[in-house]
Amino acid sequence: MRLKGKVAIITGGGGGIGRAAAVRFAQEGARIAISDIQSDSGEETVRMIQELGGEAFFTKTDVTSPEEIHYLIDRTAGTYGGLHILFNNAGIGHSEVKGTDLEEEEWDRVIDINLKGVWLGIKHAVPRLIESGGGSIINTSSLLGLKGQKYLSAYNASKGGVILLTQNAALEFGKFNIRVNAIAPGVIDTQIIDHWKNNEKKWPIISRANALGRIGTPEEVAQAVLFLASDEASFITGATLSVDGGGLTF
Repeated sequence: MRLKGKVAIITGGGGGIGRAAAVRFAQEGARIAISDIQSDSGEETVRMIQELGGEAFFTKTDVTSPEEIHYLIDRTAGTYGGLHILFNNAGIGHSEVKGTDLEEEEWDRVIDINLKGVWLGIKHAVPRLIESGGGSIINTSSLLGLKGQKYLSAYNASKGGVILLTQNAALEFGKFNIRVNAIAPGVIDTQIIDHWKNNEKKWPIISRANALGRIGTPEEVAQAVLFLASDEASFITGATLSVDGGGLTF
C-alpha cells in the first residue's frame, strides 16, 4: 500500500475531487481526517471509507477560519498520532461577470476560501509535519490558475496565487523534508461545473475544449493527488501538475 501508516487531512472532502482522493488514500492505507463546510456530505465520505474498511473521521471546517483550521490539524494529529499529508482542496467558483462588475464581497469570499484557506492550511500544518519527520502538501489550483478566462477574475487570481504560494512553501520548507506541490485540474465532472452543463450554448464547446475532447473525472484527478502524496514523488516539489486532458495546450 502506497500510503500505509500515513495520516492525511483533506479539505473539501465532502464531494468531487476531495471525496475521490479520500477514497483512494484509504484504499492505499492512509488514515484520513475529512473536512468540509457541509456536514452531511463530509459524513457521507467517512461512511464510504469505513465501508471499505478504512479509518476516517469528519470535522466541519471553515477554511477561512484560523481557529477552525488549527483545531482540525490538532485533532487529526492527536487522534492518529501525527500528520504526513495535507490536501488543501476546498474551493469555490463565482458569478461569471466582468471583473469590474464583480461585487467586492464575492471577490473577498473567493480569495479567502481559495487562497487564504490554502495559506492557513500550510501555516498550521507545517509544525505538525515537521514533528512527523516531513510529509507532503498538495494544493488544488486549476487550469484557470495557469491561464486567464473572461468573467472569472477572482477565480483566476486565487488559483494563480495558489501556484506561486506552492512554490514559496516548497522553497521555505524543503529543508524539513516537506514537499509542496499543486494540481491544476481542467474541466472535471464536479458540482462546480453544473451551471455550464445547463448552458446549451456553452456546454458542447466547454465539454470538448482539450486535446482529449472530453471532461475528466474526480477519480482521474485523485490518481494524480495520490502520486504527489506518495513516496513515488519523493523528488518532486514546487511543481504544478496539470490534470486537464491537454486543456492548457488547446
